[in-house]
Amino acid sequence: MSPSSSSSDPFRFLTATGPVAELTSARAWVGAILDVEAALAGAQADAGDIPLSAAGGIARACDVARVDVDAVVDEAAGGGNLVIPLLPRLQAIIGPEDAGYLHRAATSQDIVDAASAVVVQRGAGVVSTQLRRASQVAIDLEQAAGAAPMIARTLGQHAVPTTFATVTSRWCDGLAAAAGGLDRTARQRVWLGGPSGDGASFGPRRDEILRHFAQRLDLDVAPASRHAQRAWIADVAGAWGTAATACAKVALDVVVLAQDDIGEVTERSPGAGGSSSMPHKHNPIAAISARAAAMQVPGLVATLLTAAGSGEAERAAGAWHAEWPALHGLLRATGSAAHWVGESLRRLHVDQARMAANLARAQERR
Repeated sequence: MSPSSSSSDPFRFLTATGPVAELTSARAWVGAILDVEAALAGAQADAGDIPLSAAGGIARACDVARVDVDAVVDEAAGGGNLVIPLLPRLQAIIGPEDAGYLHRAATSQDIVDAASAVVVQRGAGVVSTQLRRASQVAIDLEQAAGAAPMIARTLGQHAVPTTFATVTSRWCDGLAAAAGGLDRTARQRVWLGGPSGDGASFGPRRDEILRHFAQRLDLDVAPASRHAQRAWIADVAGAWGTAATACAKVALDVVVLAQDDIGEVTERSPGAGGSSSMPHKHNPIAAISARAAAMQVPGLVATLLTAAGSGEAERAAGAWHAEWPALHGLLRATGSAAHWVGESLRRLHVDQARMAANLARAQERR
């Protein structure tokens, strides 16, 4: 069996869960590349650079249902990216008359960078919505039990009295701020640089082609070449990393408050949270899963930041390639953390009586 022929990931329940999993699947990535190739041909036809009939044929060929995605992934190692094994397949579908107009004047980086922007943009809107929904659930918890008095805990010790609303308020603030950060990555930019990144290969109509290209992909036009300037990748890493951090904070609070010796909250969901050896246990498994997903993120962010600053000359050898699996993993892990933290909050039961008892005990000790 070839390495990519199985779509099974034994740990997808942690790091590829929720709607982000489908948006970042191999089919989604190859589909985004096909969308970009179709948009490029359409933009060149809009600018009068290639025949409209050729652009139409290319658009019809750029249908992910007509492509063997596993074969493209398997053969990508030969050229170092997904575009190279895809092009001959598309040319065969298009036919000899119009095949020469496919990928005209472009280089693989134009296509892969634009496809990455498309995937990020599609994912950002979905995960931002997940975070806002989780924040709303926290608001609902606050309305239901926010006035409940409880003991605050600082540096691992009992502190002074507070309320559950203080806890839910910080959850809401963190999740809402994280959603806002993702919203900023939901408007991505695109560039057409050609082999050396300066756009010269597209000729005098380059700016017009670029404008139509961006419009067709619902992206904005970048003000300058992005082949060697990778700050945009660092921006994505920062926003998505921050979102994972917000999820991790909520999840950790739930895990702490759900401990048996505290017991102020519990996750309630039939069939979830059981133990293989201790039937008395009821683990806050959604919060645990959110933490596990979020813990993948710092290393991925570090890889993206390192790669973004390590590109030599006009196009990087290795640093650019290192971005793809790290970006892929970042989107999936952060999206999974958002999914699981929302599940945790939806399952949450607040034990106000236990909060009152813990508070009374803490005050007796003072």
